[in-house]
This record gives sequence, structure tokens and C-alpha cells, in this order.
Amino acid sequence: MAIPLWLGAYAAGLALPTKLEPPIWHAHEMVFGYAAAAVAGFLLTAIPNWTGRMPLQGGPLAMLGALSLLLFGNLLVHLGALDLADTAELGNRIGLVTLLMLISLVGGRIIPSFTRNWLTKARPEVAPPVPAGRFDLAALVVTGLTLLIWTIAPDAAVTPWAAVAAGIALVLRLSRWRGLYTVPEPLLLILHVGYGWLALGLLLLGVDGLTDMLPATTALHALTVGAVGTMTLAVMTRASLGHTGSSRRSPAIGSISRCGSPVPPGAAPSVCSRFSTVWCCCNLGSEIARPI
Repeated sequence: MAIPLWLGAYAAGLALPTKLEPPIWHAHEMVFGYAAAAVAGFLLTAIPNWTGRMPLQGGPLAMLGALSLLLFGNLLVHLGALDLADTAELGNRIGLVTLLMLISLVGGRIIPSFTRNWLTKARPEVAPPVPAGRFDLAALVVTGLTLLIWTIAPDAAVTPWAAVAAGIALVLRLSRWRGLYTVPEPLLLILHVGYGWLALGLLLLGVDGLTDMLPATTALHALTVGAVGTMTLAVMTRASLGHTGSSRRSPAIGSISRCGSPVPPGAAPSVCSRFSTVWCCCNLGSEIARPI
């Protein structure tokens, strides 16, 4: 529902029922409406399903750092909506950074693991993904510091250089996971693609800060629609198929939408509307095609 409303505001001047500026409202709904719900579902269903442990309950559930940061970021956005503080953009950045760091951490655990398991069965002659080590830790530290710097000081001179360094580190990390060999298994390949969007988004964030080559929203859409959108839909598809016992193959329309949707829509509202409408239709088709 948030995407059609945003398209109406962006392309046709529709008045949104909010005190927030339309771009800030759009970011808020995508981060704290869609993505936060996906994170909660992942923590409560996918993790227990894949690890064999019971869902988080009681005190540990309330202590989840990621959800706490999301709640804090959401609070800052609402303080801005109430004109109590100029913190709406900061709150959105905190929410997005939390999601990106979750992708860095959780993706670094599940993608090599799933790839190793699949290669063992389907391509035993291929070397497994490189085990996690000091390089992975260094890549995570660089990524975490970059996201922290961008959250606090997005316009600082050091921010784009840090983003480029983090993007390169994640590209190298991803290259160690044998992603090219997973092409015959779309549901596994799309996880590699989602992590690749995270690396590309950080690189674009650096390029955007160093040059005027790209629209300002290109990097943000690569990180949000690209990394967050692809990873959440890929994980939800995998988890739902696992719960139903169905064959774990990703619907083609879902894979196409996840790979194609982060293409920068350009300045023209009509072009943005077309891309966003296709993305909505593809996601709806993926949900309809998913087994009940």
C-alpha cells in the first residue's frame, strides 16, 4: 500500500495523511513498515526453522539490539513529525543502517552455509566457500564503521571514502562464497545477488559523495530496494517454502523483480511510476505464487 501512495504523491501531487515531508514518509514506511516487519518475522520463524532452536521468548526477545535500534529510529522520525525535534532524517538513517548491518552479519552466516550444503550435494567437485576468518571480521568492522559514520555525518569528507572501502571489502568477501556456481539454484543465487546489492550500494554511496555522476537517490535505492528488498524477499520465500515442505525453487517472476527493481528510475515521475508499478506487481505475483 505504501508504494502506490508514494507514487500518487510523487507523480500526481497526492496529499499524504502525514505531517512528514513525502520523501521522509516514503523512507519511513519502507524501513519501519515493510522491512521491520520482515526482520521480526525472520527472528521469530526463519532462525528457529534453520537452526532447530525454539523461537526467542521472554527477556531475550526484548533485548534484541536490532529491534531496539529500529524502535529508536522510529521514535526519532515521529518526534520530527510532531515538530518536537529535527530528527526525522536521522531516524530513517538509523533504521536503514540497522537493516544493512543485519544483512552484513546474518547474510555472512546463512549464504556461505546454504551454499556449502548445496555444493556438497549438487557440485561436490567444487571447492566450498572459504570459512569465515579474520578477513570476514575486518570486512564487518569496516562496514560497521562506515555505516556509523554515514549515520552521524553523511556529508563528512571521510564518508564517501569509507563507503568505497566498505564496498570493496564486501565485494571481496562475497567473491569467496562461490556464488557463480549457484546459478542452477535460483533461490540460492538470489541470496548472493542480495548481498551483492549491499556491496554495490556502498560503492555507489561513495561515488555519489565524490562525484556528480549519479542522482542522489541511486545509492539509496541500491541499498534499500536492492539489498534490503532482495534479501528480505529471498529469505521470506526460502522460509515459507521450508515451512510448507515445498520444493525450494524461487518463482522466476520474483527473481526478475529482485534483480531488476533497483535500477535507478531517473528524474521523470513517469519512469519512476513504471518501475515502481512493475516492482509492486512482481512482488504481488511472488506472493500469489507462494504455496499456502
